[in-house]
Amino acid sequence: MSETSIVFVTAGSEEEAAHIGRTLVEERLAACANIIPALRSIYRWKGEICDEREVLIIIKTRTSKYESLEKRVKELHSYEVPEIVSFSVDRGLPRYLAWVAEETEAESD
Repeated sequence: MSETSIVFVTAGSEEEAAHIGRTLVEERLAACANIIPALRSIYRWKGEICDEREVLIIIKTRTSKYESLEKRVKELHSYEVPEIVSFSVDRGLPRYLAWVAEETEAESD
């Protein structure tokens, strides 16, 4: 099982995405959060078709941190049901994956 995961989270604005990303990095729940602005999302919500602008956050973390990360994103997020989707990393530059692990260690570890 991979120790590194990529987590996708959508947000309603760049400000909200930056707040979520910065908080996760500060709290060592994530090594990095990339913010991609100007997504267009078309989806069904409560029986209606919605067509909205969103922002994507791509988060790099330890797989073992996922549950804590998910909980924190739900606390910080404005959506009733935020998109939080995790993918396990099968391969990657070993030094980069080691960096992700290092940056998500508790400072006392």
